Amino acid sequence: MSRLMATKASSALLGRLAATERTSIPSAAAITRRASGESSNRGGMGFSIVHQQHLPSEESEDLFRHVASPRTVSVIGAPMTYGQPFVGTDSGPSLLREQGLLSDLTTLGWRVEDLPDLDFDTICAQAGKGAAAQSHPTAKHSLEVGAGTKALADLVESKLKLGRFPLILGGDHSIGIGSLAGILRAKPETGVIWVDAHADLNIPGVSESGNMHGMPLGLMMKELIPDRSVIPGLEWMEEGTAPHLAPDSLVYVGLRDIDKAERRFIRQLGIKTFTMYDIDHYGIGRVMDMALEHLLQKNADRPIHLSYDIDAVDPQHAPATGTAVRGGLTWREAHFVAEHVVKSGALASAEIVEVNATLSDGQGADNTVELGHQLVNAMLGESIL
Repeated sequence: MSRLMATKASSALLGRLAATERTSIPSAAAITRRASGESSNRGGMGFSIVHQQHLPSEESEDLFRHVASPRTVSVIGAPMTYGQPFVGTDSGPSLLREQGLLSDLTTLGWRVEDLPDLDFDTICAQAGKGAAAQSHPTAKHSLEVGAGTKALADLVESKLKLGRFPLILGGDHSIGIGSLAGILRAKPETGVIWVDAHADLNIPGVSESGNMHGMPLGLMMKELIPDRSVIPGLEWMEEGTAPHLAPDSLVYVGLRDIDKAERRFIRQLGIKTFTMYDIDHYGIGRVMDMALEHLLQKNADRPIHLSYDIDAVDPQHAPATGTAVRGGLTWREAHFVAEHVVKSGALASAEIVEVNATLSDGQGADNTVELGHQLVNAMLGESIL
């Protein structure tokens, strides 16, 4: 039986069971994962992408309530590579645009402001020059990452204050430092859904690798690092109204590769976390209901930021990324996450990161980029019906 047929059969069976008994039944995707022995394939699946119509939700007028009229998306290219060791993440913004992203967004009813990519080659290179320029010993390239993320934070903040929807195209996930800083300066009540295989909750001196794409959330938690000015390049984060993210304003979805220190931090801070175990146990629908309930129960009108690392998806579907881990989200689960956040009406900003076409063969790279493209469309309101 094919994977698609198995999924449909499993879904039908679970639908009948769920109708008679509301228990913690494993999702259809979880059953299919176990039945098919779903595994990684660094080269990609080798299937061709079927043409998909890009249609807005019929409820589109009720969505994106935090965006001013006329509804405008500001597309921000953030081609950062300094937060991790692989070249190629800087091609993410251009590859997504080449898929026809901008025209898709207009089809979905958006006015599109396509901004030039941030010039990290210049910004970051200048930050690292000079005899006195030295990054933090356990936060690699902190000068370069700090300079680039400051530029991103200023831009994101300015667009939010204009009532626009910042759509940030990475780049590695260290850009989350800038995205979150700009968002929290403009809208400090924002809740964050972090879709990722990894927790990104490390801090200098604790990180096992020193790579800053694993630190954006740790650097936003005052409980973990009260003074970020001790990190060369991040002095700007303590200037003016210093942006911080409260632990109860964060929800993880899709974790499956967590460092020892991050496990301890998650427990100590009480961060709401849904690992792949939880997705298998409850199903992605229930997980996303609980994620949104957690963020919106105290303030139903708060804005939400969706940060989406492509490595949250199983490498069978997205092999072209730097830290692929088996056992991730299926194709449909990945889309559902974005679709369900949009349906809440609270989504006010989003980013997609870690697409690196150099890390797979041609078909695997094409599949990863196309998936990233489709996930962005889902974040901006594309709907099946």
